[in-house]
Amino acid sequence: MENPAITQKDPPEGQKDGGFVSDYLLYLLAAASDRASTQFHACVRERGLRVPEWRVLACLHDRDGAMITHLAVLSLFEQSRLTRIIVQMEERGLVRRRSDPQDGRRVRVFLSDKGRQLAAELVPLAKQHESSLMSLLREDHAEALKPSLQALLATLAEQPSGDS
Repeated sequence: MENPAITQKDPPEGQKDGGFVSDYLLYLLAAASDRASTQFHACVRERGLRVPEWRVLACLHDRDGAMITHLAVLSLFEQSRLTRIIVQMEERGLVRRRSDPQDGRRVRVFLSDKGRQLAAELVPLAKQHESSLMSLLREDHAEALKPSLQALLATLAEQPSGDS
C-alpha cells in the first residue's frame, strides 16, 4: 500500500489546493507582498541598502522631517527597532535626526543629501515595478486592488486595536 503523504502531489505554484491556508486572507496578503517585493528588494540591495532602510527612505521621500513615532507607523516598524535603524542610517550618512523646535522631547528625521539622492533614484524604480506588477492583472482586478486594500486599511484603522 502506498503512503499517501509520499504520493500526494502539491498543486502547481499559484493554484488553490482547497485548503484553509491557500484561501486565507492574511496568507494571501503576506504571500503576495513577499513575491511582489522580491524582485524590487534585489534592486534596493544592489544600491547598498537594506530593505528596512529603503522603507524609511520611501517614507521620508513623502514626509521629510517626520517624527519617529509617525515614521514607525508608516514604515511598519516597532518604534524601538525603527530607532536602531535610524541610528544606523545616520551613521551611514543617509538621514539626520533633529529635535522638534516646538517640543524638544520629540525627534524628527530628515533625509541627508545622500539619502535624498537614493530615494529620488529608487522611488521611480518602485513605481515602474508597481506598474509592471499591475499589468499582470486583468484590468478590472488592477483597478480594484488598491482601492480595496485602502478601504480595508481605513476600516481596520477605525477598529479597536485589541487582540482578536
